[in-house]
Amino acid sequence: MCEHCGCKGVEPIGELMTEHSALGHESHHVRQALGAGDHREALALLRGMVDHLTRHVAREEDGIFRALSASGEFLEEIDALEGEHRDLESTIAVLDVAAPDFAATLTRLLDDLDQHIEREDLGIFPVSVVTLGATGWAIVDDAHAESPSFLYDASAPLS
Repeated sequence: MCEHCGCKGVEPIGELMTEHSALGHESHHVRQALGAGDHREALALLRGMVDHLTRHVAREEDGIFRALSASGEFLEEIDALEGEHRDLESTIAVLDVAAPDFAATLTRLLDDLDQHIEREDLGIFPVSVVTLGATGWAIVDDAHAESPSFLYDASAPLS
């Protein structure tokens, strides 16, 4: 994760990036179970991660993505990232632990998630810091107030 541009010091961006780190940690546990051949545990861990992922995606799309879209900036990248969100969601929804390609599909999904997170951390997040004005940050703040981070939710413990 990028630490040198300073965007992590902007609270809403830093919070989203910290959520990315937490999701990466959860993903690591899924990979460990998969590597141990425990496909059912891998799927259970992934399903536990889905709530965090769903909440995180909503915060991104309702905040940073909507604010950038409203400014008319980076529309193609936002569309691509939102498409990746939908692709991840649809792939997770049809995972079948009994399928012969379960391990390969889940590994590919986690790899895709890692790449997606990197694109956001190194691309759209730093860009938002220098692009969004007061109106854009108000959109982000409203979205984050509407849906607080899973990091601070005692009812949704991290894996």
